[in-house]
Amino acid sequence: EVQLVESGGGLVQTGGSLRLPCVASGFTFDDHAIGWFRQAPGKEREGVSCISSSGGSTDYADSVKGRFTISSDNAKNTVYLQMNSLKPEDTAVYYCAAEFALNACTLTPGFYDYWGQGTQVTVSS
Repeated sequence: EVQLVESGGGLVQTGGSLRLPCVASGFTFDDHAIGWFRQAPGKEREGVSCISSSGGSTDYADSVKGRFTISSDNAKNTVYLQMNSLKPEDTAVYYCAAEFALNACTLTPGFYDYWGQGTQVTVSS
């Protein structure tokens, strides 16, 4: 059974930090890129960051560049999203997803095959 399990969400003040792990199972982790997406109430799901299967390629949405960092631990089938300098506009449900892809990744949700259930991140002003 394919599973992607996010955790680490919560309530944090403006300027604070959170680290979101995404633990994958049930598929070949080394053949898949992992992406982080978020969806705020009334808004479309948007790509936040992604990392290629090898970890050698990453991408970030302009809104999070310089504040968020994605990394992977292939031995643990886990991808992390480190979020620093959080802002109220970062408030959303954060999802991780997996896409069969080698050496590349995309921030387009439609390319992803498997999705987690999401974790809520709330940044208070």
